[in-house]
Amino acid sequence: MTQITETALAPLVLKRLGREEAVREHGVRGAVGTATRRSRAAVAYLSNVYPKISHSFIQTEIAALERQGIEVHRFTVRRAGEGAADATERAEAARTTGLLEDRGALAKAVLGCLATRPVAALRALGLAWRTGGSGNRIRACAYFAEAALLARRLEAEGVSHLHAHFGTNPAMVARLVARLAPVTYSFTAHGPDEFDAPRGLDLPGKIAEAAFVIGVSSFGRGQLMRWSRPDHWSRIHVVHCAPDPAFFASIEDGVQEPVVTPQLLCVARLSAQKGLPLLLEAVARVAARREIRLDVIGGGEDEAIIEAQIERLGLRGIVTLRGWASPETIREALRASRALVLPSFAEGLPVVLMEAMALGRPVIATAIAGIPELVDGDVGWLVPSGSIEALEGALDEALDAWPEELAAMGMEARARVLERHDPERCAGRMVDLLKPLAR
Repeated sequence: MTQITETALAPLVLKRLGREEAVREHGVRGAVGTATRRSRAAVAYLSNVYPKISHSFIQTEIAALERQGIEVHRFTVRRAGEGAADATERAEAARTTGLLEDRGALAKAVLGCLATRPVAALRALGLAWRTGGSGNRIRACAYFAEAALLARRLEAEGVSHLHAHFGTNPAMVARLVARLAPVTYSFTAHGPDEFDAPRGLDLPGKIAEAAFVIGVSSFGRGQLMRWSRPDHWSRIHVVHCAPDPAFFASIEDGVQEPVVTPQLLCVARLSAQKGLPLLLEAVARVAARREIRLDVIGGGEDEAIIEAQIERLGLRGIVTLRGWASPETIREALRASRALVLPSFAEGLPVVLMEAMALGRPVIATAIAGIPELVDGDVGWLVPSGSIEALEGALDEALDAWPEELAAMGMEARARVLERHDPERCAGRMVDLLKPLAR
């Protein structure tokens, strides 16, 4: 099918469509509402890019929901550019419907909305137009088209509730769907993007119209409360994300031997937001007086800048950029590392911290957002954001720690993640929220 971008979609949305096609679409609409009943509760999930390696927690959540009796229909705005990591991810991609993949289906969906429910369609388009901002009219039209297609698909499948991951454009599309079809919606806000531009994203409006809203930490819930009316706070809940069960199952008897080599690992997008330039400066200071090695797994927009900094600081052979990697490769890298380092300036509650801790690895992380709810001195080192000196000190302490100290930290870290971020327990909280809305 033809690939289409959101920018290229706007002329299609606004193009004048013929009367004959409108009549044909109206006929299709009559059959859409006659979906058969299902034997178990069904909901739909929408994400911006799915499946995606860095968003594996969504796949983990969906799998756990299905084990607990919720049928999940997967939708994504667009496909990930990266190839599927393994057979499981390929199968997940095959089960997922991309909204921007079929130009004809988008056109028919827009036409159907305009022809059969013109008032609702124009109001939804107006909402997209108003909340898109003066510089995002094209994007607003794209959101409307995506919502029109998704509304049609949900009605055809007899699905009455849509959950979006991320309070950015997926939540916007979900909000429009609820204007176009008898569908309720909810969304999970991860941060930091939702909290960086809450007014521009109309976060208060999205919360006001949602059946419920999820924060992935207490910090996240507090931010959602900050940008909503007090009479809406009762619909805001905390549901933690969870690592893939493979991170729990890979240690027999809950014991993972500590690593005595000076090998550290960072798993992050190559972006200044993740604090990598600061980490490289701290590593250079430590490397000037002792042995240290750092592997970095991830790719991103600042890769060239980070490579240049590695060269400038003389860190070739000390810091290795390994690019994007599969979950299994990340597990192997964590097993071979003394600790995970994540010096971010902005986060929600990173799943990679949970993955490392589930494998019995201590972590070094910054005291921002929801991270202090998971990390403290019993499981690693929590440092002030933006401080090279504090990060350097934590690296030294991690390298100085005796194997017994690392083992004790690792055992506590694993126990903490098992208690707070077990996939089945987290999914159970979602089931409690979704079941009353599903059919």
